[in-house]
Amino acid sequence: MSRFDRSADHLDLDGHLLQLLVAVHEEGSITRAAQRLGVTQSAVSHLLDKLRGIVGDPLFVKSGRGIGPTAMADLLVQRARTLLGELRAFSLTAGFEPARLAACFTIAANDLQRDLLLPALLRRLRAEAPGVTLRVIPSGAPEAAMLRDESCQLVITPRPPDGSDILQKRLFEDRYRVFFDPAQRAAPADAADYLAAEHITVLYEPRRSLDLDLWLATRGVQRRIVATVPGMAGLAAMLRGGPWLATAPSLLAMGALQGLARAEVPVATPTMPMYLVWHQRLQDDPVHRWLRAHVEAVVAEAGLRSPDAAAQRD
Repeated sequence: MSRFDRSADHLDLDGHLLQLLVAVHEEGSITRAAQRLGVTQSAVSHLLDKLRGIVGDPLFVKSGRGIGPTAMADLLVQRARTLLGELRAFSLTAGFEPARLAACFTIAANDLQRDLLLPALLRRLRAEAPGVTLRVIPSGAPEAAMLRDESCQLVITPRPPDGSDILQKRLFEDRYRVFFDPAQRAAPADAADYLAAEHITVLYEPRRSLDLDLWLATRGVQRRIVATVPGMAGLAAMLRGGPWLATAPSLLAMGALQGLARAEVPVATPTMPMYLVWHQRLQDDPVHRWLRAHVEAVVAEAGLRSPDAAAQRD
């Protein structure tokens, strides 16, 4: 006889069990899932056992020091996300009231957009919907699968993934600047000085270069790269105390690169656009429309709607 209780009926399934499955799958930990859901570890374990009985699968097994999903869990979590969206839409048929909303939004963003936009977004969302929480994950070089399998509801990125089912809206543009430690060197005087210097840049995993680096390389601009870091936040520590340069979005001066000197790039560079990206199935979802509107409001309040607005902060 199976050690899972298959006497449980499928009607025992509810939104809480589906939410639990998604939380444990995304967190890879009973403890972190409990913290995210605001319940005890024992409650998560009890409900997980109930879910195991309904589906007849262990769902999660020990993997190293944590737990990992079974193949069945990987399959079911995709369906669970879809069902949770349908349940939410069902509950909102009579009208959407943010004050009654209890939801965790997962947003994929890298260092610049995370630090620039998401603190203000959280304040705005919580002011209207105290039951809302944010889960921020790195976007790296984002892929459409992140949105298709609902690993996140929004991606904020300068490089939207391709896909006929992937929608995007341009939020703002920024300009590139050269950052450096003024105690170690002066700004590059001209293009020759810039190209003679040693540089630090970002290389996202798996080995995905910045759009800027690709743009310069295709135009024959060869720089001497002495180090790469996996994100913009890693540039500051590498620059301080050394004679190196980093060419990065100017708005990083408000966050990760605050305190470093910056100057015009003495070679031609493009502007850097920033996009809000989501899946087509969420286009008309009232909650998602509300979320997108708040992101745009944060951008407007920060004065980031145009390259000129960004330039005023440089």
